[in-house]
Amino acid sequence: MMLKKAEKIIFLILFTAALICACGRQQEAKPGKVYNVYYVNSDETAIVPYEYVTETTDRGALIDELLEQLRTGSERLKYKAPLTDKFTLLDCVVNEDQLTLSFDENYAWQEVTTEVLVRAAIVRTLTQIDGISYVAFQIKSEPLVDAYGMVIGNMNADMFIDNAGNEINTYEKVKLTLYLADESGSKLKTVSRSVVYNSNISMERLVVEQLLAGPGEGEKAFPTINPDTKIISVNVKDRICYVDFDSTFLTQIYNVTSDVAIYSIINSLAELSSVNKVQISINGDTNVNYKENISLSTVFERNLELVGE
Repeated sequence: MMLKKAEKIIFLILFTAALICACGRQQEAKPGKVYNVYYVNSDETAIVPYEYVTETTDRGALIDELLEQLRTGSERLKYKAPLTDKFTLLDCVVNEDQLTLSFDENYAWQEVTTEVLVRAAIVRTLTQIDGISYVAFQIKSEPLVDAYGMVIGNMNADMFIDNAGNEINTYEKVKLTLYLADESGSKLKTVSRSVVYNSNISMERLVVEQLLAGPGEGEKAFPTINPDTKIISVNVKDRICYVDFDSTFLTQIYNVTSDVAIYSIINSLAELSSVNKVQISINGDTNVNYKENISLSTVFERNLELVGE
């Protein structure tokens, strides 16, 4: 009898253990998709990811859900919610692959370091959503500007480094040589421009951004690239700069020749010591023609013959 009783006890222990293991496996196999929701650490020196699982797949509903998570910090992990009650999110609009967030004027009153970390946390979180490649910030209806009054524009996750700390807020001043169009649109014109920029981005990307911005005040030159073009990536390897645009780049709205448009990019980037050649792609594809007469499969080199007097 004692043996049978002991056997029953052992059976119950094993059965209970099996149930616990089964429940544990069920908890581990969380349904849905995992997103990293980024928060600001308590020292305000970095952004920290926290895994969040959801079964939501509708883009609009998912944006609302992740925004709600960005409003709610984790007490256990002692992270700060990027969307605090110190400012208000007024509107949220999706246009193709761009999400525009409009805030009230209180957003601009944050400490500079805090604002950059908040922005990094929001952009890194929301660009994980399928179909959202870029996030733009506005103060009411005006584009957000940085500490130096420069329009920040469209942002993607690559613009922010992980655990950035103080580096995320360092600014430098540089003098760039850019090539824009002359009045005829058939020649390039050299422009020297001083730019204060966030050192969080590469010089190569800065050059492309400045070309998209077009001529500045007092510069007697003309734009070459459709300003609505989005930069997908800019990378350098073995002194070849790889620039990937979205398809908007192919729509030319200015009266400039194909050569002027292409070589404004090539020549401007080739002014950097890190670049000898340039490869342009559209959504990762180089098997594309620009205005039907220039193949982007070419690895381009500087062409100073297009530069006018």
